[in-house]
Amino acid sequence: MNIDLLKINTSKILSARKIFFIGIGGIGISALAKMALSRGMEVSGVNDEEGKTIDSLKELGVSVIMSKTVFDIPEADLYVYSDAWLYRGPEILEKAKKTGKPVMSYFEALGIFAKEYKVIAIAGTHGKTTTTAMVAEVLIDAGLDPTVIVGSFVKKFDSNFRAGKGEYLVVEADEYNRHFLNFHPFIAVVTNIEADHLDCYKDLADIKDAFNKFISQSENKVLDYTKYLDKVPKLSVPGEHNRMNAVATLAVADILNINEEVAQKSLAEFSGTWRRLEKKGKTKEGTIVYDDYAHHPTEIKASLQALRELYSKGGYNITVLFQPHLYSRTKALFNDFVTCFDDADNVLLLPIYFAREAKDESVSSKKLADAIRMHRGEAVAFDSFTEAEEWVSKMKLGPKDVFVTMGAGEAYKVADKVFGAKNLTFDSK
Repeated sequence: MNIDLLKINTSKILSARKIFFIGIGGIGISALAKMALSRGMEVSGVNDEEGKTIDSLKELGVSVIMSKTVFDIPEADLYVYSDAWLYRGPEILEKAKKTGKPVMSYFEALGIFAKEYKVIAIAGTHGKTTTTAMVAEVLIDAGLDPTVIVGSFVKKFDSNFRAGKGEYLVVEADEYNRHFLNFHPFIAVVTNIEADHLDCYKDLADIKDAFNKFISQSENKVLDYTKYLDKVPKLSVPGEHNRMNAVATLAVADILNINEEVAQKSLAEFSGTWRRLEKKGKTKEGTIVYDDYAHHPTEIKASLQALRELYSKGGYNITVLFQPHLYSRTKALFNDFVTCFDDADNVLLLPIYFAREAKDESVSSKKLADAIRMHRGEAVAFDSFTEAEEWVSKMKLGPKDVFVTMGAGEAYKVADKVFGAKNLTFDSK
């Protein structure tokens, strides 16, 4: 945490009239912007591309500057930035710092806002988003009226933020750069721990140390939630990983003394979130199209196994178009990426989404495709989105095909372009 941040008066932050968000289109920071707006604060920001989060902010009347370069930064009482903009717009951050007003990261600011609630913080290498959404929906259905911040759009309330009047804040807590240590939760949930974010952790032991500290900051006792396995109802969302997310949710419900039948009914009706194995619809040729946020080998494997479970009958072919996320992750987990696509029939790779990193020539999608071909057969890497769009357009996908875009970046744009997002039909099958 920034040492200067310790000198900032919490009440001063909470009483800020104007907040300017740098990288306001991020899925987390946009939720915090909505939270500030719900408190009567004047909110504005800058982003470098349009998208679902920007659209939702504009609908609320938020002024967003679309820029990738330096501009006259508006006056504000507080400046909050997304981590990605340490790399995308460092000169904008420097201008904010020169104003003399507080400048802090999304999670630092969220940690301060969270002090007004009993926080239920959901952490873990995988499953954070879905578990956060499940917990939120159970609390809503139980009448506890929580405030919610989640790293996706929850279908139940079509947003990544929900303003509640209850005492609880349900929040997705990211381990990247130890951000989750900004919380001192009433309940801390850890879904699982694996090697990831090795650009800011030394190794798995270092990651475990951070999670141990996160748990130690929680008010509640350590609870082995696997004892709730036999209480999970039949879910609408597929996959064993979602059953485990539901198990964690039932444990939270038990701690809060929520009626078990209410929690089970809520979970049975849970319909998922944006970009978490989200069924987009069918093309006019009958091809079933999905989009998924999976970007770690374990997540990819789990999502593909869930699709195999869904389409186990009928001889369906599964084609995955994956965009690796970060050079550091692709490099550190290279061998795992080679083997995680075994449940797919066709593997297509987009160029690596570098996000917050400088280019690393030692790793690439083409090198990954070469290794996948040696392991299991055909795999294709593309130099650009345009090349991928042309390839997919010529694939002659039909009614026995499932096409899934995958990754934390922008792979979904290929399907939108080729199939036409508005032209897809939807049914429950």
